[in-house]
Amino acid sequence: MIDQLAKQLFTDAQQRMQELGNSDALPASQLKALLESGLRKLNLVTREEFDAQQAVLLRTREKIDKLEVQLQALLDCKND
Repeated sequence: MIDQLAKQLFTDAQQRMQELGNSDALPASQLKALLESGLRKLNLVTREEFDAQQAVLLRTREKIDKLEVQLQALLDCKND
């Protein structure tokens, strides 16, 4: 994922430098390494990992809601 994103960013950056005619730009290998290094520091996750965690959180929220209802029912019974 990071490699794919780095390649896309590299391609975009290289294209923009060519459009600007910037001959003082970093060599391609240095630019690519710089982009990859920066992306690795972002702690990115895949969409699949994100969706899986979101599903886990949703199930957990549902369980908590049920437990709160059960607890309230027990407290109501105790107070009667």
